[in-house]
Amino acid sequence: MDFTLETFLPYRLNQAAERVSQRFAAQYRARYRMTRPEWRALAALGAYGRMTATEIGANSSMHKTKVSRAVRALEEKRWLRRSVDAQDRRVEHLELTAAGKRIYGEMIALAHAYEEELARLLGTPDLRQLEAGLAAVEAKLPPVPGRRGPQD
Repeated sequence: MDFTLETFLPYRLNQAAERVSQRFAAQYRARYRMTRPEWRALAALGAYGRMTATEIGANSSMHKTKVSRAVRALEEKRWLRRSVDAQDRRVEHLELTAAGKRIYGEMIALAHAYEEELARLLGTPDLRQLEAGLAAVEAKLPPVPGRRGPQD
């Protein structure tokens, strides 16, 4: 039985997602010296407000060690602050500082500009086809129970 990895749909989807993600990562890495896990943690906190590290991991499909490193890096940049939960001192709540909120706002503007760039590169017909294809995959293939997603 023949098998060609390069034509295997899950592989192609992963490769396409990685290309799109790496292109955006190059922009925020150059501008803010930020890693992908840092961007994901910043984005989660910016979008949802105060969270625990566990909640960030679940929201962004990151392993707890990546979340921990990202949180530490954001804290060193003074974009994030920690506070201990009053009822359970083992739990830390994380939230963006004023500087972190400013960077988040800049990152959102950068993300919108990147989406516009992708739209121009693909063109309207191809972008609509891609969006329809993604919607079909999302509708027909619900998440596997007990799984959050890729653990990068």
